[in-house]
Amino acid sequence: MTPWNFAYVADIQVGSPRSFRFAPAWNDNWQTAREQIAEQEPEFLLVGGDLTRDGYIHRYELENIRKDLEQLPFPVYSIPGNMDVGNKHSSRSGPLPGRDDRTLGITSQAARQFEEAFGPLWWSVEHKNVRINGICDMLLGSSLPEEQRLMAWLKNVAEAGKAQRQIWMFHYALFMDSLSTPNYDITDPGQYLDWYFSIDHPHRDLLFDLLKTTGTSVVISGHIHCRRSLLYDGIRFDFAPATCFSQHENRWPDGDPSLGFIRYTVDDEGVHPTFVPLRQLSTREGYGPGGHPSAEQRDYSLAWEK
Repeated sequence: MTPWNFAYVADIQVGSPRSFRFAPAWNDNWQTAREQIAEQEPEFLLVGGDLTRDGYIHRYELENIRKDLEQLPFPVYSIPGNMDVGNKHSSRSGPLPGRDDRTLGITSQAARQFEEAFGPLWWSVEHKNVRINGICDMLLGSSLPEEQRLMAWLKNVAEAGKAQRQIWMFHYALFMDSLSTPNYDITDPGQYLDWYFSIDHPHRDLLFDLLKTTGTSVVISGHIHCRRSLLYDGIRFDFAPATCFSQHENRWPDGDPSLGFIRYTVDDEGVHPTFVPLRQLSTREGYGPGGHPSAEQRDYSLAWEK
């Protein structure tokens, strides 16, 4: 078989000067990544969520990045991230001051808004000898009507059987260290970040069973902004880099917080990742709060464009 390649990028978090906060450096970094991805001439691009800074609040951010991606000379397949539709659901709030996790979860309105801009919240595409599956994993445990439809779709995918090469895309990591790790306690300051970045049981087990049933070889996730690969029960889990900013660099001794994207090469031996670092990093300064500010903290008088 003639080797071929595709690209994967995540956590680009493109924002807007119309917002209550704006980080122009992140937009600059995306344009650098965009140019480098195009130079690779991939057969398609996968975007693993967090396309926007605040797409779940501002529909225009979703529309802006969609128009940008549509200009690329190859197909683009995207899944939402928590900045696009809201975080994973929680009935309790964590220990961070000013952050009420109970109000930050995904909503049907935000899910529909993303779907109207980018298409289905879950999908499968086949290219040559590879099947790629992407889902909106923030729906798991949400009790939203969309979760029921997602679960029915996952059942159908499991019944469809194996492909020669099967890849899954999640935004959240399936697990941080081990599948068997108990759910993290959102109220424990020492466990909060691990809770925030990973999928909980029982959905973690359900997805892993699905991975095994479908003969998955690679799982790609974003959200953490720290690159790492590990092999678990015959499946390679690739934690992808971000292009906006790095974080969690001290979580693992083999973690790499460098900004960039991944070029995947497919050949007879498998699906092989190559990290491509950004060739330049922007330092332009912006304005506004970080994190997940409440409505009261969103001061639109700061906006550079009114």
